[in-house]
Amino acid sequence: MPPVWAGTEKVWDNDLKRHLTEDELNHAEILMTEEAAVKIILAKSERVRKEVLQLTQDKKDLVEQRIGWKFPEQAFEIYIGETGDKIDGYAMVHNTIGKHKHMTYMVGVDTKGACSDVELLVFREVRGSEVGRKRFNVQYEGKTVLDPIRINKDIINITGATMSVRSISAGVKRVLVLIDEFYLKPAGLGSDTLAAKKDKGFLPSIFGN
Repeated sequence: MPPVWAGTEKVWDNDLKRHLTEDELNHAEILMTEEAAVKIILAKSERVRKEVLQLTQDKKDLVEQRIGWKFPEQAFEIYIGETGDKIDGYAMVHNTIGKHKHMTYMVGVDTKGACSDVELLVFREVRGSEVGRKRFNVQYEGKTVLDPIRINKDIINITGATMSVRSISAGVKRVLVLIDEFYLKPAGLGSDTLAAKKDKGFLPSIFGN
């Protein structure tokens, strides 16, 4: 007989062939703080500021069309690293659902629109935390919006953690598209510029001053 917990929704796991226990449902492995991740990803920046990117419905529809899936969020927080009067990188915290629950991670993007780093912050599943290991997530580095970023395309899967790999891959793709669409394209550095070259051969500073 499956367990029943007062006030707690039962969740069935097909791989385990049983309902998850209350401890498993409440599991949260905190691997890194948001501030620590920013300092790693934007380590060379003299200062870091944070902006809120608010999407209009038209822009949200555009992003969804580019990434191929719909999402509920209308706003995202973007960390922007600066040195002197130049931007030298971006970072964004993302939450995407794995097998049963959301995982939280930060994706770094350089000024050319390539993924510079992925750091797992909080993992809430019982299995699949290998997606936080550098030997796995290093494969996202250098990926741009022109790459598929999909299992069996350009991302090697982790046995037993397929849903987590799919989730983080989808999140990385969304971050790259958001940075491309709202920061790089307006500066003439977006994917349309990259594709052309390929064809031819408001919050205060939180770190620093």
